[in-house]
Amino acid sequence: MKKYALTLLAILMLNLTQVAIAQDKDTKVYEFRNGYWFDGQRFKKRTFYSTGGILTSRKPAHVDSVIDLAGKYLVPPFGEAHNHNLGGASGLERQIEMYLREGVFYSKNLHYVRNLTAPILSRVNSPTSVDVAYAHAGLTASGGHAVELYEKLYDRGLFPGWKKGELDTRTFFIIDSEHELEEKWPVVLAGKPDFIKTYLEYSEEYEKRKGDPKYYGQRGLSPRLLRLIVKKAHDAGLRVSSHIETGADFHNALLAGVDEIAHLPGYKMSPGEDLSRYQISDEDASLAARKGVTVVTTTVLSNSLYRNDARQLKIIQANQVRNLGLLAKHRVKVALGSDTINATSVAEAMNLHALKAFDNLTLLKLWCENTPQAIFPGRRIAYLRDGYEASFLALEGNPLDDFVNVKRIEIRFKQGVFINISQNKQ
Repeated sequence: MKKYALTLLAILMLNLTQVAIAQDKDTKVYEFRNGYWFDGQRFKKRTFYSTGGILTSRKPAHVDSVIDLAGKYLVPPFGEAHNHNLGGASGLERQIEMYLREGVFYSKNLHYVRNLTAPILSRVNSPTSVDVAYAHAGLTASGGHAVELYEKLYDRGLFPGWKKGELDTRTFFIIDSEHELEEKWPVVLAGKPDFIKTYLEYSEEYEKRKGDPKYYGQRGLSPRLLRLIVKKAHDAGLRVSSHIETGADFHNALLAGVDEIAHLPGYKMSPGEDLSRYQISDEDASLAARKGVTVVTTTVLSNSLYRNDARQLKIIQANQVRNLGLLAKHRVKVALGSDTINATSVAEAMNLHALKAFDNLTLLKLWCENTPQAIFPGRRIAYLRDGYEASFLALEGNPLDDFVNVKRIEIRFKQGVFINISQNKQ
């Protein structure tokens, strides 16, 4: 827990040199020829046009510029379904440059502070920047993970001028009763979140942990209250993502009706713990598939948490592969997220590749199709098809043959605009 607090403190206090991004802001009609376009199963040689920021295979009456792709491989841009970057002004331009350079055009910020995020909203969600969906203050219980984290940040002077009692409803929402939910729900909605973040931690021991100070920072919402929160969120047209720790949390989140589960169970566990506690059951995997719930991977987070314990990391990784295999068996929606400060989902994708959790085709589809759709459901992104946003990456080589080619990006194109990254790499 201490490590996590320090990493989030680091991002909030960053004061790094901003990296310039040169942007082409015209709205020309482009013809892209001699490229191999990903159709969801393979790469096919095709010609596409970008007009008004939309892809079409029909040649427009007028073309401003013809781009010879010279045999490059075109894929939809990548997504990052769990992170806490791009949430405040400090270091923002550097982070935007990092995301665009790595081809990650869509990001989901699962908990930040509205007061810090609001001033930077004009600098994201545009053709020349990263598109971000935000959950501002997450909903948790007294003494939950978010409470511990933000109280530590407060003690380090991160929120000057605030009183500690103001953290509740500004940096998190403590929901211990139905009365508190009713009282604070209008404040939750007033923050205009894109979705709702909830914390369900060790819910199988909710009664045991809720009043015991030794579990400070390791407890979450009552499963009963989570069900009420989900209903309120859905009534307001908002999706719900739930942070979990255990297999029981996974089960209770499904019963509550959440739309997304933000971790695999067991991304962290102490040596000697019963592994079955962090395993998804066959029945729950089947239920997740039937309910259309998305599960976010966050496997690479374990690498940093257990960098000094290779034996425990190996146990955790084996369990991650086991859980992912079960989700794949039942065709559960899976999205990539790293939950790693100052990194993108490239780290997560390469870790999943190293774990051999998926073949190259499956991993590519999870990253460039499932993940963007999990961030912006209903938006016409994540496919290279007529009528979809004209956003893509042109790769040097075929990622189905060598997955490392996902890092060899030669052209970045977003909503009809070329993204020209500064050559001054940091």
